[in-house]
Amino acid sequence: MKYSLFFVFLYFLSCSTPQARRPINPKPSATIFQENIAATKKIFELEEAEILKYIENDSLNVYEISPNGFWYTYVHRIQEDLITPKPGDIVELTYDIRDLSDRILYSKETLGIKNYLVDKEDFISGIQKGIKLMKVGETIIFVIPSYNAFGISGDGNKIGINKTIKSKVTLLNIK
Repeated sequence: MKYSLFFVFLYFLSCSTPQARRPINPKPSATIFQENIAATKKIFELEEAEILKYIENDSLNVYEISPNGFWYTYVHRIQEDLITPKPGDIVELTYDIRDLSDRILYSKETLGIKNYLVDKEDFISGIQKGIKLMKVGETIIFVIPSYNAFGISGDGNKIGINKTIKSKVTLLNIK
């Protein structure tokens, strides 16, 4: 009889409603997400301030801002009404990659002539969008913030995390 009372007691104890445990991390994921957004906005603001300072100090060139989030200036502009690349075209171009101190990270000789299928191939986002502004024979310098270049990871080699790049692009041909 002693054992049966013991088992009845265990049965009632095991059938009681479980108690909810407190979360290990008391911050809800929405709070962490909001904090990440705020930190990212701060990084973008600092990067944009750096770009605007660079543009202000470059008194030799007049920069235009693209609605796609980069700045550009023409080195050689063609005034004639010629065609510009459209999605699906194959373009031939040369480009280099520099930092805002004008230090060459990748020279156009190292990178060689690039054949690029417009909007159908993975390439530096800012240059992808910028190429569509160009006519054959034009040269443009693009100032591209990290989110339109190599992002938060960099390229794993010469371009660091969240780094703005400059690229001097010459459109050689549209096929």
